[in-house]
Amino acid sequence: MNILILGSGGREHALAWAVLQNPKCDRLVVAPGNAGIAEIAECAALDILDGAAVADWACEESIDFVIVGPEAPLVAGVADALRQAGLTVLGPSVAAARLEASKAFTKEICAAVGAPTAAYARFDDFDAARAYLADHPLPVVVKADGLAAGKGVTVAETREAAEAALADIFDGAHGTPEVVIEAFLTGEEASFFCLVDGADVLPIGTAQDHKRVGEGDTGPNTGGMGAYSPAPVMNPEVERRALDEIVRPTMAEMARRGTPMQGVLFVGLMIAEGRPSLVEYNVRFGDPECQCLMMRLGGQALDLMLACAEGRLGEARVRWADDHALCVVMAAQGYPGPYAKGGAIGGLDAVAADDGTTVFHAGTAMQDGRLVAAGGRVLGVTARGENLRTARDRAYGAVDRIDWADGFYRRDIGWRAL
Repeated sequence: MNILILGSGGREHALAWAVLQNPKCDRLVVAPGNAGIAEIAECAALDILDGAAVADWACEESIDFVIVGPEAPLVAGVADALRQAGLTVLGPSVAAARLEASKAFTKEICAAVGAPTAAYARFDDFDAARAYLADHPLPVVVKADGLAAGKGVTVAETREAAEAALADIFDGAHGTPEVVIEAFLTGEEASFFCLVDGADVLPIGTAQDHKRVGEGDTGPNTGGMGAYSPAPVMNPEVERRALDEIVRPTMAEMARRGTPMQGVLFVGLMIAEGRPSLVEYNVRFGDPECQCLMMRLGGQALDLMLACAEGRLGEARVRWADDHALCVVMAAQGYPGPYAKGGAIGGLDAVAADDGTTVFHAGTAMQDGRLVAAGGRVLGVTARGENLRTARDRAYGAVDRIDWADGFYRRDIGWRAL
């Protein structure tokens, strides 16, 4: 098969790494890719938000299967354009992608099916939202309604923090000035990943992300500073309840509305006393959770994704090893705020020799023959082990051998489980 992956981050590097382990893959192209991806696959300079252009290129290059990595092309309708061109694609229609593109839409679906989630209100007027906050108990969760790359959520402990978050959203910091204000849920968060093909749902793993920039889960939200898989809080009973009370009812409602979901469903959960509640849906793999999942799934990930795209999930099975994986994100100083680019990165050759450890590139480029930082989150140092402690020790051992003066990372990834 000739396979095309759309995207340029750590998630796409991990997907490429896994796909290449499957003998079905003859040719792999990633568009636009990054410096790390370029070491293992072809890279193509495509505008991945232009569905017609991607479809034309894929047809000309005899692409058999397209995997859409990030959310922005899905919300832009790229999967629709690819299907219209007769291509096999993993990723939802623009109508189904509303599960991620609009938090208010997801809340509406939850209300329709009775799925447990936080009480909320939606506003497109600053003064009305501010008045609602005045009487809302603290803490309160303020969310930009649209896509915000993981950074449009504020858990506000004070009225001042809540109003500052509101002001950012209505000043256009995260696109459309619309906000969802939610009650604060207590418990432990987890990420639950499923493949869905409009009819069947196949769980493909659990993970726990570390969203806050600082150790001990402090500071502002980021796109993710690290993750591990599996998440112990997602025991079989919690997983069963999440499927029966949240995921399957949602998928049935989407199909009933004529907008069935196909692709990866990221189910963000809050678990309290064994009861899962929905925090959010995303319609693609999380980053850095994907790095952990791909380390554990390996080449079978391609078979599972292809079964999903072809509507064969009912016959697919996941073959799990009794293993664990952990990813440490190395980010540029200043992230998630302003950060500098161009810092040289060394030491990756030594890490490449480590058994069970892989460095996935998220924001890198080649400049004058040197590998340099080109983003906020730059590297995802990921290790696999027979238990979580072994995976953690391998990952941090690799981090310590990487030479990047401008980088920083959390040293407590996996702390809840350990």
